Amino acid sequence: MFSLNKLSPSITDMIRFDHSHVLVTFHQYTATSRPKVKKALAETICTALEIHATLEEEVFYPVIRNLNGQEPTIQKSVPEHNEMRRIIAELRAADPTTRRHDELMNELMRDVMHHVADEETVLLPEAERMLGKDKLDELGAEMTRRRMQLVAPKAGSIAKNTAVGFSGSTTAIVAGLAGAVVAAKLFSRRHANARHA
Repeated sequence: MFSLNKLSPSITDMIRFDHSHVLVTFHQYTATSRPKVKKALAETICTALEIHATLEEEVFYPVIRNLNGQEPTIQKSVPEHNEMRRIIAELRAADPTTRRHDELMNELMRDVMHHVADEETVLLPEAERMLGKDKLDELGAEMTRRRMQLVAPKAGSIAKNTAVGFSGSTTAIVAGLAGAVVAAKLFSRRHANARHA
């Protein structure tokens, strides 16, 4: 049996990786892409952002609030997530052949980039200053466990949307499919071990 504490990156590294993944996916989206590709990229981004926001709200933000609840960046983080969720709902309902779909994607990208900049210049460095490596790793493992629970039911659609959205990038397809498969296997293995314990 493996230990997630040893395999997982620290929570701050994991958050940075999520940010990078979403920004790379945003950059694949163009107004001239085929509607099917636009829809797949939008769904990939929306799902990744929803999972990321849930992970931060459940695992990371409570710790940061205990360290410094008066920090303005932490106070506005959940309202920014809620605004992001509003845009995501509208984006999912939008027809990818319309200009509105492109406008919503651009609005979402602007908001996310602002949010990422705040977290990476304020919250993550503060967490790294105030928490020791062991605590950061422990929180990373907790976030990994919760991520597997959130990803497992969506692994098939995540893999499909990644394949369609990144149809011009073989590396991205392989990485997306492999990530979804590994997450699903780890999640099912964890549940199997729990049943036999």
